[in-house]
Amino acid sequence: MSTTLPSGAIQRAADDGRPRRRASDRVDDHQPLRRATDAALIRHTVSLVIPAHNEARNVPWVFNQIPSCVDEVILVDGGSEDATVRMAAHCLPTVRSIQQDGPGKGAALRTGFRAATGEYVVMMDADGSMWPGEIPHYLHFLDNGYDFVKGSRFIGGGGSLDLTRVRSLGNQLLLTVVNRVYHATLTDLCYGFCAFRRSFLGELDPRSAGFEIEAELVAHALRSGLRIAEVPSLELPRRSGRSHLHAVSDGRRVLRTLIAERPGARRSSPLRAGKR
Repeated sequence: MSTTLPSGAIQRAADDGRPRRRASDRVDDHQPLRRATDAALIRHTVSLVIPAHNEARNVPWVFNQIPSCVDEVILVDGGSEDATVRMAAHCLPTVRSIQQDGPGKGAALRTGFRAATGEYVVMMDADGSMWPGEIPHYLHFLDNGYDFVKGSRFIGGGGSLDLTRVRSLGNQLLLTVVNRVYHATLTDLCYGFCAFRRSFLGELDPRSAGFEIEAELVAHALRSGLRIAEVPSLELPRRSGRSHLHAVSDGRRVLRTLIAERPGARRSSPLRAGKR
């Protein structure tokens, strides 16, 4: 099997263009990137974590698109005042609905990560802006030796139907910061469609309370030397309701997180967040 990536996929690479390996990894240029303990063609269990706050109108579309490769769906409810939880149970009777511990998207994701039992964890939003049908692409890279896989709207096959000028400029600014500070070559940052091996949750060490947790996970993956792949993703418009994102204030929080978590810096305390 070749290690060539599908068109549009980006990987963190060493100077010779090959993916970074640890000293403990087997080196075989004719095989996919796997550790000696990995076995080929093993079906790994998958947990899908979906934070939600008043998303009853969007949940049916999202849940109806979840592929069969997902073994466990965890809806983390942030105190919804509508029928979000009931609608989730109606669409998927096996869904695990839990209440988030503390305010903010970061708290919701941490709650979901703690509850997840799958070997792989996928995180995505409940507003319909991310298509669950893309999940198998993320799992493909985890199956082939990568540790953290993130969606990118800025590589071939990706895009956005909802990116405003302000959000686009902010994302590019923050992306420039992370690439320079962490010596990375990422193409997207502020996009929360990601997947990772649950065994690396300790290295990812999510601590932030708000939207900045998405950038924090990437920063910690870079700091820890995890093998990262980017896959094309199309961001869709929110199907109903208003976004909880505040571009300027949340952008500032992301910037502070990137600087505070840079290599060599002392670990910061978890940031407090207002209500989502």
